[in-house]
Amino acid sequence: MTRIALVVSDVDGTMVTTDKVLTDGAKRAVQRLHDAGISFTIPQAGRRWGCGFWSPRSGSRCRSEPFNGSSIVDTDLKPIEQHLIPADAVRKSLDVPRPIWHRYLAVHQRAVDHQARRRQICAARYSTPFKHDPVYTDDFTPYKASACKIVGASADPALLGACETAMQKALGNEALAIRSQTYYLDITPPGQNKGTFVQAMAKRLGIATDAVATVGDMQNDLAMFKVSGLSVAMGNATDDVKLQATHVTTSNEDEGLPGRLR
Repeated sequence: MTRIALVVSDVDGTMVTTDKVLTDGAKRAVQRLHDAGISFTIPQAGRRWGCGFWSPRSGSRCRSEPFNGSSIVDTDLKPIEQHLIPADAVRKSLDVPRPIWHRYLAVHQRAVDHQARRRQICAARYSTPFKHDPVYTDDFTPYKASACKIVGASADPALLGACETAMQKALGNEALAIRSQTYYLDITPPGQNKGTFVQAMAKRLGIATDAVATVGDMQNDLAMFKVSGLSVAMGNATDDVKLQATHVTTSNEDEGLPGRLR
């Protein structure tokens, strides 16, 4: 087996607990990777502030990827690569008449790293880990030409699943619509996902993708499982995710990631 040179870990449901807590065990696990000369980074759904919050807290100084593959930022959280959702796909996403979008919607904007959202009941769950207050609005017109990611959220998994199907049908190949958690539906640029991030990072580090280990818990993590030499599904992942991983560890509530990295 090729020696692992890079570990790429999801955040929600993987690095952190359900309450968005980065445990001491997770921090120590990342430090052990650094001590062993193994790079570590996070391909997460959140924006640059999220990367800034998690990386220093975990002891990591690494390139990371906000917006599920649409961007790569350096150790100072400055953009290296950025991709946008086509304006027409943004319009279609915002116009889909699904109840989910009326409960909560976030649009992440390039350049000024800005987030705009409707003020609704799901906002607290989304804001907590990022330590940054968004701008609240009911008019997303100014953001249609510069959106890196659109997010809908619901505490009803069945409703969100129906919305995911509707979005995929409406968007076709114009953008990617996939759930990053049971309560989040992400719309991101076409051709960009966690798998393309793994490939880009391997290229930047001068290593083969066989030397990359990936860890995750949701369907949007499968793209990075497919291109990495070793993949680990969390114990809290669904069975279809576990079946496509090289290994399965315990849940994010039971130190699954630190346990696997011991």
